[in-house]
Amino acid sequence: MRDVAIVAFAQTDHLRRTDELSEVEMLMPVLHRVLDRTGLATGDLGFICSGSSDYLAGRAFSFTMALDGVGACPPVSESHVEMDGAWALYEAWVKLRSGRADTALVYSYGKSSPGSLRDVLTRQLDPYYVGPLWPDSVALAALQAQALIDAGDTDEAALAAIGARNRTAATDNPHAQLTGPVPAGDYVVRPLRTGDCPPVGDGAAAVILAAGDTARALCPRPAWIRGIDHRIEAHGLGVRELTGSPSTRLAAERAGVFERPVDTAELHAPFTSQEVVLRKALRLDDTVTVNPSGGALAANPVMAAGLIRLGEAAARIHRGESDRALAHATSGPCLQQNLVAVLEGEGAHVR
Repeated sequence: MRDVAIVAFAQTDHLRRTDELSEVEMLMPVLHRVLDRTGLATGDLGFICSGSSDYLAGRAFSFTMALDGVGACPPVSESHVEMDGAWALYEAWVKLRSGRADTALVYSYGKSSPGSLRDVLTRQLDPYYVGPLWPDSVALAALQAQALIDAGDTDEAALAAIGARNRTAATDNPHAQLTGPVPAGDYVVRPLRTGDCPPVGDGAAAVILAAGDTARALCPRPAWIRGIDHRIEAHGLGVRELTGSPSTRLAAERAGVFERPVDTAELHAPFTSQEVVLRKALRLDDTVTVNPSGGALAANPVMAAGLIRLGEAAARIHRGESDRALAHATSGPCLQQNLVAVLEGEGAHVR
């Protein structure tokens, strides 16, 4: 199996609304930027994979229109996942590891502004028992937050501090939607206040993967994917222990997170309470820089926020700001499905 690395990353400025842009118009500049950073053209790519949601777009097979931004001539090898782009990256990683391609473009996008995101996300729920009750994403996150408070794992002041830390870190992120100190605000669903919840907005992201010497030729300091795994927990919320995340822990073990310390962690934690759960599952202490980009509390474009965590972790390695980074992505209510990857700079891996 060949080594595979992230060699380039680009993203949009994440905005509350982009009414003047279609998904394709929002995506095209990002695709051009990520290709320009490697000098590749679409025809040079061995594989293309995307992540998006028809439910979010409000129409079937919406991802086919996004191919207009890629260009389908000459013919390309293309795939799509109805998931966050982090899972599209996983598919592309498998393709390159197996030797079926040398380079891959992975992109994802989401426009949450046209409709009610909280209502759209109820379509993830069990359609017989939970879905008809219409508990929205914030209400379900609040159940998890209250379980953590009842267990003594956190309190409202600690949650507010997590939100403030993430958005203060985002001050240095020119693409973030929310930056600087954000007031805790009123309760949305107790115990979660406005400051504990992610912004709703639109955005897109893209990365280029390359294998072996091709990666070294395209990037001065590739971010090598040393391990990656994803796991899922039970669909029924009533059979899960919401104060922990066994799927995150197992994915981290399979990815090799616990073999050596990481210096950076980009966690896909849209709610402050979810960072508490993830830190515990991933055994992250205060020596690890968590979400230097601001994380999903600063910008949470649905279907792209997980891929952005991988891209942000890789970008820190590209710039020499990190040697061994962890990236995490999640999907579903209350951290139901989780992907964990370990990225390393050249020479950081001990064979």
